[in-house]
Amino acid sequence: MFKNKIFILIVSILIAITLILTAAFVLWNFMEKNNESKDPSVQAQDAAASVKPTKAPSAEAVKANTAIIKDILTNLSGSQNFIKISFAFELENSKGKTEFDSLLDSAVKGTIVQTLGDLTKEQIEGSKGSDNLTSTLMNKLNPLLHAGKIKQIWITDKVLQ
Repeated sequence: MFKNKIFILIVSILIAITLILTAAFVLWNFMEKNNESKDPSVQAQDAAASVKPTKAPSAEAVKANTAIIKDILTNLSGSQNFIKISFAFELENSKGKTEFDSLLDSAVKGTIVQTLGDLTKEQIEGSKGSDNLTSTLMNKLNPLLHAGKIKQIWITDKVLQ
């Protein structure tokens, strides 16, 4: 009889410890998700920080891994304003550029037009607006790529009317 009580007590303690550890694990994951920033510039910085550091590439390597999109023309949100804009996307490797080029006419341009259509003239004006746009585009386009990630986005031409 005494041995049964000790066995039941040990099993009860193990179950209690398991429940406490499970609750701690769930709470830890919940707190981590709440710590993630909703700011596009912070998310873009985190994505850029996850790019593997390498030695400084040569100018030829940067040019070989850069995709250029010229003259995207679309309306802005909620007004009669429109924007004509060009971009240069630097990718981390040639496989990433090849994949980016294959998605260029469909997913990439579609994402750019959709993102621009959600912005107003006031949101895109100035350097802060340009930074916000490039951060948002990096956050939306990097998940589409599997062979490499976007390192940098430059706005090479912008006409806002």
